[in-house]
Amino acid sequence: MRLLLTHGYFLEEDAKEQAVMKPYAPLGLLYLSSHLRGRGFDVEVYDSTFGNRAELFGLLEDGPRGILGIYGNLMTRGNVAVIARHARARGWRVVVGGPEPANYAAEYLAAGADVVVAGEGELVLERLMATDPACWPDAPGTIYRAANGAVVRNPAAPLISDLDAQPWPDRERIDIPKYLATWRTHHGKGSVSVITARGCPYHCNWCSHSVYGKTHRRRSPHAVVDEVEWILRTYGPEMLWMADDVFTIHHGWLFEYAAEMRRRGIRIPFECITRADRLNARAAETLAQLGCFRVWIGSESGSQRILDAMQRGVTVGQVRDAVGLAKACGMETGMFLMWGYEGEELRDIEATVEHVRDCRPDVFFTTVSYAIRGTPYYERVKPRLVDIGPWEATTDREARVRGRRSRNFYRHADELLRRTVAEGADSPAARSARLALHAAAREVEA
Repeated sequence: MRLLLTHGYFLEEDAKEQAVMKPYAPLGLLYLSSHLRGRGFDVEVYDSTFGNRAELFGLLEDGPRGILGIYGNLMTRGNVAVIARHARARGWRVVVGGPEPANYAAEYLAAGADVVVAGEGELVLERLMATDPACWPDAPGTIYRAANGAVVRNPAAPLISDLDAQPWPDRERIDIPKYLATWRTHHGKGSVSVITARGCPYHCNWCSHSVYGKTHRRRSPHAVVDEVEWILRTYGPEMLWMADDVFTIHHGWLFEYAAEMRRRGIRIPFECITRADRLNARAAETLAQLGCFRVWIGSESGSQRILDAMQRGVTVGQVRDAVGLAKACGMETGMFLMWGYEGEELRDIEATVEHVRDCRPDVFFTTVSYAIRGTPYYERVKPRLVDIGPWEATTDREARVRGRRSRNFYRHADELLRRTVAEGADSPAARSARLALHAAAREVEA
């Protein structure tokens, strides 16, 4: 049967990304394509990033019907549901997968999916392609609706044990030069993303592990350098994004990778994510020698009490040390921060503000904590979650937690953080922001 893969993200509909303009190719979808084509299946890819709904719907209405595979994540729920419903009405078999659908299987099945893939997709989709759709309910790693209306979750499918045996993502099936041109137009240099491993073995209780569980599987350093060398030769980007959850988990791997890059005379600027406890002096020096110009660190909070509640497994001191090591090696630092975690008090916010002021990262981003279904954090706040609209028109990021401080309060926290870092804690603007923050402390979500 004909297989069309897509992902439901449209850049033209994303005002926030249009202000940033740093799009990356949908590597998960491209890994599915290369795996299935390697097994002899006929696969088409519609990369919706630079496309639009009308164009995609035209593909669904043109030519023979087949199987439509849609990748869905936290932010594309509404689009995926609309696409699934449209395809189903026109005679397509619809398979949805990715980080979110398994957590909302009943909803995606109601929207038009025949089955939901739970977990890693390659082996599951291969089996579905090779099987009569009447037998799909027997496939491991799928969720389906039985004749009696019950939603049935099958046992998990096996994970791919040898990632080196997998073909590289099918970048040649989409318009990578358009991604590079977008980057160059807005930032003066083009970037391509690379994945060297799958999964994160850590236990942060607000983080979803719905695709890979808490496994961690790595490709060999040699295999990754082969891919990097090919990317540089084929596309000529000015930088890379090493898109692993934590690029620096395995120091031995990192040192071998660096040695192979040196052996081949390859050095390319890149940025990556690290955990504070996975960045020591040698690792930092190695990253810098490889060309890393920025490391991103999930600091989340400057309060050890909150970090412990999150089960982050790091200390505030380790974060400060990691930032210092990166700076000493000439790398920029980026910091992710989270407001509003359960139990956070004003003193914890003040501690975070002081922490960021002392660390002085080159850039930092804040978010208000949100509960992703399937995580321990979700289960903890579930009785107090308040949906602000229909499921299809919202995301987990938008659900409110009854009794938590208001969004207005966290806007003041952002302002206090920005003013303190930029102007000092005793500046008039910082003092004004602190007064506003304290005045809003009694505002809570209804």
